[in-house]
Amino acid sequence: MKKFLLFSLLLCSALTYAQDSSRYELINDMPVYLEKIKARLNYPLAWGNSEITDYAEWRSTAREKVFDCMLTPPPVASNFDMKKISSQKGDGYTTWKIEFNISDFSRIPAYLCVPEGEGPFPAVVLLHDHGAHFSIGKEKMIRPFDVDSAVMTDADKWAKQCYDDQYFGNYLAENGYVVLAIDALFWGERGRKEGIRYDSQQAVASNFLQVGMDWSGTITYEDIYSVEFLASLPFVDAERIGCNGFSMGAYRAWMLSAMSDKVKAGAAICWLTTTAVQMQLSNKRNKGGSDFSMQLPGIRNYLDYPHIASIACPKPMLFFNGAKDKLFPVAAVEDAFKTMRQVWSSQGADDKLITKVWDAPHFFNKAMQKEVLEFFNNNLRQE
Repeated sequence: MKKFLLFSLLLCSALTYAQDSSRYELINDMPVYLEKIKARLNYPLAWGNSEITDYAEWRSTAREKVFDCMLTPPPVASNFDMKKISSQKGDGYTTWKIEFNISDFSRIPAYLCVPEGEGPFPAVVLLHDHGAHFSIGKEKMIRPFDVDSAVMTDADKWAKQCYDDQYFGNYLAENGYVVLAIDALFWGERGRKEGIRYDSQQAVASNFLQVGMDWSGTITYEDIYSVEFLASLPFVDAERIGCNGFSMGAYRAWMLSAMSDKVKAGAAICWLTTTAVQMQLSNKRNKGGSDFSMQLPGIRNYLDYPHIASIACPKPMLFFNGAKDKLFPVAAVEDAFKTMRQVWSSQGADDKLITKVWDAPHFFNKAMQKEVLEFFNNNLRQE
């Protein structure tokens, strides 16, 4: 009888445990104590939170912390060793297909647009988007040539879908800019040998961490190296280099602007948020995979997204987002804008920061592109 009673008690306890959902610790792949985690994120290294009151010292310290979280960099190339593969004439410029050593690990293909006439010219590094579309990368920014029909169709379709049927790199080149576009690791000609797989992103990120590196950090390091390469070209004015990107390219643009002093002005279109909004159960973007290309290990213990972007202060920066952008709620965007405006204002550089919410979806339309061109003209052209 005693054994039966003991068995009944154990059975009831097991059933109660199984029925009590509070004993499960994950909902939608999020910890059930997510809000408690968020509550402890006080970003102690952010400007205004940090004990450091000298801005130059803070900027240097914050940048160093971001570099720490980017983990080990790819080794710097001993020689860029650029080779021109082919070329195509455009309207007032020539597009080159080139190869160069982005690091001592990797030799990569790229597109480079060079205006006609006497240099040195102002230049812009264009940083392609994510879009869960990996078959092309640099071809999203500069129209490809000498490629098979499938690549050309792919690129033209993407230009229409995301860039209002205009290649922004060609548009900048027509207006007198040297333009460089590379593939981020995993996109285009730097993709998987076995073919494109969405879920391979998580494996790539894991495998980088296994050897002491970070995939997202590596992308940013290579973007920094691409600016170094551009600055080395004799027809480029190294004091007039800007960067621009849409979506993940915008993330790359403000990261690059924050982490490289060689970038003198940056424009970021449709990628800015805050962790408070980003990390919510209702946010469908938190599925892993793609986020690994834009995450740094441990960085939230020190800085939020707009705090990192603010390391670019006091250089000229432009941030656009769309009011109808389903990926980035306006409340989070406005909150991030407010944080950055406080930083630029603290340095007497209010006029150097442009923030604007357009009545638009997640899209880089021609009107936006025109304003970005004007922004670069105002900040990268010689007076």
